[in-house]
Amino acid sequence: MRFIFASDSFKGTLSSAKICSLLEKAAKEVFGEVDCVGLPVADGGEGTVDAVLAAEHGERIMVQVHGPLMEEREAYYGWLDQERVIMEMSAASGLTLVPGELRNPRHTTSYGTGELIRDALNRGSRDITIAIGGSATNDGGMGCLAALGIRFFDGSGNQLAGTGEDLEKVCDIDLDGLDTRINDTKLTVMCDVTNPLCGDMGATKVYGPQKGGSPEVIEDLERGMQNYRDVILKKLGVDADTIPGSGAAGGLGAALSVFLGGEMRSGIDTVLDLIGFDGYLKGADLVITGEGRADAQSCCGKVMQGVGLRAKAAGIPVIGLCGSLGEGAEKLLDFGITRLLATSEPGMPLEEAMRRAEELYYRRAVRMFRELDSEGAARTN
Repeated sequence: MRFIFASDSFKGTLSSAKICSLLEKAAKEVFGEVDCVGLPVADGGEGTVDAVLAAEHGERIMVQVHGPLMEEREAYYGWLDQERVIMEMSAASGLTLVPGELRNPRHTTSYGTGELIRDALNRGSRDITIAIGGSATNDGGMGCLAALGIRFFDGSGNQLAGTGEDLEKVCDIDLDGLDTRINDTKLTVMCDVTNPLCGDMGATKVYGPQKGGSPEVIEDLERGMQNYRDVILKKLGVDADTIPGSGAAGGLGAALSVFLGGEMRSGIDTVLDLIGFDGYLKGADLVITGEGRADAQSCCGKVMQGVGLRAKAAGIPVIGLCGSLGEGAEKLLDFGITRLLATSEPGMPLEEAMRRAEELYYRRAVRMFRELDSEGAARTN
């Protein structure tokens, strides 16, 4: 028997790597010596860098950057091999880095994300993958671009810092200082949303309130983002609103794709490619995946959907072992998942399930493997 373990983390309780180790322990308790391959995975959200580093045995690179409020802080990204790196914009420009009382997308910047990219270029990387979820920013990616040498000017010729409140001031963009090493770099942007830069479904109106924007702030920022879009169109001849995902991360999606030539890709598909998931499927008998709570949203570019589809294409059954099953979880059965199981017991309070997450997961995993063993014996007889 050959098992492949590729589960998302259970947020706040179990890491993807920990789940792999629990599954291997449970499998060996039931089957004895059995071939187990644990592959920590994530979908481009929080924990993506750590999951890929664990799977690829990469190195964590620490960097001094400027945070969302231009405060000095330390961030990191992952070095995978001679040229490939993976990073999360949230490590330098994430919402969790801003105290609640200071959250205001007028004042935040993605400058630190640009510093992460610049550091990777300095170290010789020419293949950068960046996950852009969890941002604190609504600056159109100006801060990131400023860190890479692009300059933005107002109507009086004053250079702008690149925060949200600068969007409506932009009148001109100077590209001459852009780090030329970008031209020789493959930039992959992990993005699973299709929001445009502006409008009712755009960066500001959809995500701005989550970042501390009041109705008045949102109105100002939307007007500024429209101005930014128009200046980009005039300067580069590209309408950023026509690019799916340009509104992701407060417009960072537009900056990375329009100015830096980044390619937008599904988060989970990018991760699975980075770790060579399809190669591990060869000769496998079963894949086990999962997430903390499976529901209808699990079919929207999440780990279980991505793993299920890859395994289905290879003709391998997949069990989804989750913390709990919510409404719509059964839709995963259309995406290669052949069986869904929950570790929490019926009626158990969430707090208790989270407190006992490791115990409950291991216990259910052992029972799952025993059921598989019994089913195998029954087929043999």
